Amino acid sequence: MTAVQGDTNAPPETSDVEVLLTIRHFETLLLRMFGEGRLNGTTHTCLGQEYVPVALEPLIADDFVLSNHRGHGHYLARFRDPAGLLAEIMGRAGAVCSGVGGSQHLHRDGFLSTGVQGQSLPVAVGIGLHHKRTGSGRIAVAYVGDGTWGEGAVYEALNMAALWRVPVLVVVEHNGIAQSTPTRLQMAGSIADRAAAFGVDFLEITGHDLTEIRELAAPVVRRVREEHRPAVLQFTTRRLGPHSKGDDTRTAEEVEPLWALDWHAELSARMGEEFSRLDERVRAEVQRVAEEVDARPPAEWEPAGGRLPRPVVSGG
Repeated sequence: MTAVQGDTNAPPETSDVEVLLTIRHFETLLLRMFGEGRLNGTTHTCLGQEYVPVALEPLIADDFVLSNHRGHGHYLARFRDPAGLLAEIMGRAGAVCSGVGGSQHLHRDGFLSTGVQGQSLPVAVGIGLHHKRTGSGRIAVAYVGDGTWGEGAVYEALNMAALWRVPVLVVVEHNGIAQSTPTRLQMAGSIADRAAAFGVDFLEITGHDLTEIRELAAPVVRRVREEHRPAVLQFTTRRLGPHSKGDDTRTAEEVEPLWALDWHAELSARMGEEFSRLDERVRAEVQRVAEEVDARPPAEWEPAGGRLPRPVVSGG
């Protein structure tokens, strides 16, 4: 089932816009810092897809979320903690995981991310099964991309989720490109047909209006929660930035039309000066957070069993 959204005249809540803008400016900050040589490792930004977790978060606020390599927006929509996330990426004090998880591997109450494609689906089935057996009323929510549907673990997990009636919601951020390969060149058929093969409910959402997304997604989430019917919720969206840092293989002619469809441009036109003021305030706040985190000392890792001795490095 495809839900095609139209425009709405009602502006979103200010708090929602602030979270959208926090994610947008956080991601652009990371790309800038990598370009300046101030960050190590890697990162995968969710530019263009920020609205997906912001729209869903009120519906799944108490549930267990399993994120992926492009997961900063998922984390920030839930915890609104840019300082902790940036500290994790920079290896500074106050980091979410003591600086050992970096950009892709985060763990916090009710939240787990991984850079391994498809790994989250079997884990989601296990978590969902636990909640079903304990009667907690919680569900497991796994964010994946369209490229993840090339992993066999996805189908093993869907099979068991359907067979055991596990409360699992698979959220697909279908941005039309798997790293550097357009989806049309690497996926036969459709995700809808693949979900149907297991008897799993499917809904596609094509717009980015937060209120409408919540209205469309709420019944799906409710069925997963109350009837233990696994479901796939596909967002047909856009990846505006590179796959990782500066490795975008698309031409400017391919990317420019995507920016024209971006939620940022649409909200700017709809909200006018109010949006501009919010945009500038959030941009300044993210920059302030970056300066504060950059001034912190390095993070120190202390495992559950106590601090490990520091390795001895000999010269010569």
